[in-house]
Amino acid sequence: MSEWSGHEPGAPCWAELSSTDVTLSVRFYREVFGWEAVFDPRPGSGGRGRFTLDGRVVAGVGPGDGLSCAWNTYVAVADAAAAAARSRAAGGAVVLEPAPVLDEGVAATVRDSAGACLTLWQAVRHAGAEVVGEPGTLAWSELVTGETAVREDFFYRAVFDWTVKDAGGYGWWCLRGRPVAGLTGPEPLAHWRSCFAVSRVDAAVARAVELGARVLAPPSMTPQGIRAVLADPQSAVFGLVEAARG
Repeated sequence: MSEWSGHEPGAPCWAELSSTDVTLSVRFYREVFGWEAVFDPRPGSGGRGRFTLDGRVVAGVGPGDGLSCAWNTYVAVADAAAAAARSRAAGGAVVLEPAPVLDEGVAATVRDSAGACLTLWQAVRHAGAEVVGEPGTLAWSELVTGETAVREDFFYRAVFDWTVKDAGGYGWWCLRGRPVAGLTGPEPLAHWRSCFAVSRVDAAVARAVELGARVLAPPSMTPQGIRAVLADPQSAVFGLVEAARG
């Protein structure tokens, strides 16, 4: 597996599910990806836990606002306060000011100029996903938006020093020339989407549907390879990417 001890500042590093029913979420993703869930017993953890695969941490889970369920994208930064200030100066908003998360790191939630939210993560003890790009792990994060790449380029260039590269209608966010995330759309509401690798997209889609998921985009060939978009039983949207091609 592709094991990471850390994530470069400016690269997506973590995906965390805010769930309206954590027990149901754990059951669903165990069946789809083979994940187990380990919860933090410390006071102040807020009921958050981590999904693991073969003993390696791959994603997070915890109770949300009780109204909606969603996957949240985290991007590694060297200084969360400085990155939050850049977000505000670039026309975005700071939804949650930088604050320590136990002894794990410092987090801040920002909203970009089109309304999509993501979390800035300054690692201390928790660097992010320990395994990426292999079946059952985070493969890719992408911004889904109806806004033009030019407008978004300004915000993300200012905050993370990203540039946009077009690949036949699909955009890549690049950090020092290396793709680190995607840019696609259009959809009415801008948002970040977490995409997970699987051995076979069609088989994973079939299993997810058996467990109550809805297919938003059926398996098809894309610039990333074979992929699909689903909503889990609580309507959290996520993507599937075939690991052999993704």
